[in-house]
Amino acid sequence: MEASAPCRARRGWRRSRAAGFPLSRAVVVLVFSALVLRAPPSVGYLAQLPRGIHLTQDSMKIVGSPNFPVKVYVMLHQKSPHMLCVTQRLRNSELIDPSFQWHGPKGKIISGNSTAQVTSTGSLVFQNFKESMSGVYTCFLEYKPTVEEVVKNLQLKYVVYAYREPHYYYQFTARYHAAPCNTIYNVSFEKKLLEILSKLVLDLSCQVFLLKSECHHVKMQRAGLQNELFFTFSVSSLDTEKGPKPCADHSCESSKRLSKAKILIERFFNQQVEVLGRRAEPLPEIYYIEGTLQMVWINRCFPGYGMNILKHPKCPECCVICSPGSYNSRDGIHCLQCNSSLGFGAKACL
Repeated sequence: MEASAPCRARRGWRRSRAAGFPLSRAVVVLVFSALVLRAPPSVGYLAQLPRGIHLTQDSMKIVGSPNFPVKVYVMLHQKSPHMLCVTQRLRNSELIDPSFQWHGPKGKIISGNSTAQVTSTGSLVFQNFKESMSGVYTCFLEYKPTVEEVVKNLQLKYVVYAYREPHYYYQFTARYHAAPCNTIYNVSFEKKLLEILSKLVLDLSCQVFLLKSECHHVKMQRAGLQNELFFTFSVSSLDTEKGPKPCADHSCESSKRLSKAKILIERFFNQQVEVLGRRAEPLPEIYYIEGTLQMVWINRCFPGYGMNILKHPKCPECCVICSPGSYNSRDGIHCLQCNSSLGFGAKACL
């Protein structure tokens, strides 16, 4: 059976002590802190509607407007709502010999298409929506209000946008009293710390990345110089782009899992302080400096996506695919103007 992260860390400490490593007592503090923490059971993640949208049973069917294009938002790799080829008035009326025809960015849509389907009643629905499907879709409706009347024509437009949840993550900084800078002991300690943090949040389907690690000489008030390690790391969700995974409750949302990971990490650092406070021996050479843990909640959109509450008031917290004339080249929040960008989802302004 595979050993747990704390057990593996403990064995590593014994090996380092046998080899004469001076950081053994520092690793003991980390290991004892990790042993008292227990992560919740493993969870998946839920493919969900954005928090800004509250749908009823009937709102999964969207009617068109003869006056303006209707905006529709479809989460990447999910099924779209049904877009009806009628207005609200016609939806409640009797139509004689209706004929429906849909056209999209790539031309006429055939009802037998595997990704875009036209139902027998003229509704358009997408399966496994992809970025490239974003664009303007037009329905042409022919019908008679009564048997005696002449054929009438109606044209309805929808603008369909792919969207994604923002890339949520926490960014932490912490400081440790360190061994002399540029020594292997600090590097070994850093690896052990990241290993324990990663194992701590793994059951929450979260991951830890080291963003920066620097050793500095710090002049203390009314004291001499001491060496300190400045750690900056992120905790993010392991969600992928491969579609939904089964999940039964709200705790599967990435933001809720990250909140649980944050609590575990804060508890881990607090536990280090408690372990050190109970020690009768001198402090180890490398130890966490109480009160230096800081945290920032960050949300970003992936390249080609952005938030715009004015343009997308129905999806204010969504990262919506950038429209033609705009782009987002990195993990920013907004799509920037670019007149040379002609398609949806531009990641560069050429």
